[in-house]
Amino acid sequence: MNTKASQFDVSGCRSQGRPLSADLLAPLRESDFEAESDDLLRQRLHQDGYLLLRGVLDRDQVLAARMEVFERLAVVGEIAHPVSEARFTGASRRRETVDDLGRFWQSVSEGPALRMVSHGAKIQRVMDALCGEASQAHDYLFLRPGVPGQATDLHYDHPFFARGSESIYTAWTPLGDVPVVEGPLMVVEGSNHFNDLIGAARQVDYASNETPQVQLSTAPDELARQRGVHLLTTDFRAGDVIVFSMTLLHGSLDNHSSQGRTRLSCDVRWQPARDPVDPRYQGPTPSGTTGVGYAELNGAKPLTEPWHKR
Repeated sequence: MNTKASQFDVSGCRSQGRPLSADLLAPLRESDFEAESDDLLRQRLHQDGYLLLRGVLDRDQVLAARMEVFERLAVVGEIAHPVSEARFTGASRRRETVDDLGRFWQSVSEGPALRMVSHGAKIQRVMDALCGEASQAHDYLFLRPGVPGQATDLHYDHPFFARGSESIYTAWTPLGDVPVVEGPLMVVEGSNHFNDLIGAARQVDYASNETPQVQLSTAPDELARQRGVHLLTTDFRAGDVIVFSMTLLHGSLDNHSSQGRTRLSCDVRWQPARDPVDPRYQGPTPSGTTGVGYAELNGAKPLTEPWHKR
């Protein structure tokens, strides 16, 4: 099996405001979509719970999507010009200038450049191969701009999306280069085999109209020490994708960029096309987990406001 992994500066990794000890950190294992067989990739996805695929998307298309999103956020005063530098202004005019925050965020999330990356032919080819058959993406897209000071707590995706198909995967895409200092994705090594935590996640009533409270109260470093595992991450680059199962425990590192740069990523759920799709995440006006559509997402709030715990 391919054991290639890019090293990163562990001193740039923080969680909940604390630097993470170097002995708790390890790089994500990389897989080569072009060089390795589909069967081997599916085997590794089952074994590790994830696949990090370097450069499978068109870098120029990813950077175009990034610019498209940040141009929209610059209009509401949250991202400074030039938007290519992704600097958070510390201010916002979104509530004063936007009539409907949910509708605004849906329009940003459905930008043509972004959708070319998140739902286009290149990612379709990847997901068809990993599903072993024709695949289908959920229309509902989770677009996540993370300013300094923000992070996503550890959680499993199963309570939110495990309805309609037994074979759903998350495709997480960095929209630009995201070094560890800017708070990229972090996964817990071996957590796709933590049967006690997975069992608890499977008991969550994901059919309710309330956002399930599925975050772990244990800090990532404490959990890693308790379980004898590593926290896995890397310096992501535009064009990378990481695909993972509904039962992989993940969150993000803290964004503590000294330049005030905003981390941008998106995640989309994919499944076999023959399986029914959860109607909450499909169609021109998807209701989302809680029934209020895109208004429920952190991104729908001004970047000056704290994230929900999800």
